[in-house]
Amino acid sequence: MVEQTLSIIKPDAIERNLESKIKTFFEQKNFKIAKSKKVQITKEEAAEFYIIHQTKPFYEDLCNYLSSGPIVVMVLEGEGAVSKNRQIMGATDPLKAEPGTLRKMYGISIDKNSVHGSDSLENAKKEINFFFSK
Repeated sequence: MVEQTLSIIKPDAIERNLESKIKTFFEQKNFKIAKSKKVQITKEEAAEFYIIHQTKPFYEDLCNYLSSGPIVVMVLEGEGAVSKNRQIMGATDPLKAEPGTLRKMYGISIDKNSVHGSDSLENAKKEINFFFSK
């Protein structure tokens, strides 16, 4: 089934000029980039975006990081987009990510892991609306 999911190219990857390499990677994996834009969000917007993590110890750092520089937000379309994107991103910790995944190739650390992807269809809809309904 064709689905949509949100993908974010995070500040560390933008800083290292990896935007086009990551977009090309998605296209080579048969994703269509339906929408894409570069934005800079505030810490308050990052806190709203990551609200599901607010009780976790890394929440504050996550919000600081996502708002620390420009990001590219994209709507990816494809067969089983949510799970497929999760698979090609790799584990959150780049050291534990499988070879050939985005986080293994480009991630610096568990915090600076270059990309975000929705973890469910329900969250994908919420996350897409967060960035593209305004």
